Amino acid sequence: MNISVSEASKRWGVSRTTIYKKIDDGELSRNSDKKIDTTEMLRVFGNPPSTERTEQNENNVQWTSVNSEAEQENVQLKHQLEMEKLKNVHLQQQVDHHKQLVENYQKQIDQLSKSLDKANASIQDFAQTKLLEMKGSLSGSSISQDENNSKDNQGDSEIVSSDSNSKPATNQEAINTKGKKRWWSLSL
Repeated sequence: MNISVSEASKRWGVSRTTIYKKIDDGELSRNSDKKIDTTEMLRVFGNPPSTERTEQNENNVQWTSVNSEAEQENVQLKHQLEMEKLKNVHLQQQVDHHKQLVENYQKQIDQLSKSLDKANASIQDFAQTKLLEMKGSLSGSSISQDENNSKDNQGDSEIVSSDSNSKPATNQEAINTKGKKRWWSLSL
């Protein structure tokens, strides 16, 4: 395609003087109709800047849209990562809190168990003391009662021994004195 010097000057962004100088120096040739072939302009000056700019602009637009999409995706991923980090921190706090609760409950269980053991030991000591006291007081009173009863029941066929340490044949039996059962004579 053939174009005039003015048009070539506009397309390639060079002055007409520069084009005429290149023609005079023999670097650039013209046709007989004084027009310049575009292939000659491409050989000497390269691609016209407007074409390069248009291609660069198209590439830039493509890269800009790709960059913009990548940047948006990058921002979204960063936001999602921050949210996951916050969730992780929150979950770690919950785990720590629950561990502390478990430790506190275990301490309470240990304290209650020790208190229960002490209470059981105290109850056993108290029960043994009371039983011994009752046994001692009943032993003294059963001797005097046995003596009184033996005097009253000398004619009866069933005589109760005055020995306070005598035990019934079984744990369920009680000594029968005048139809009364004495529970303190049961062996414990």
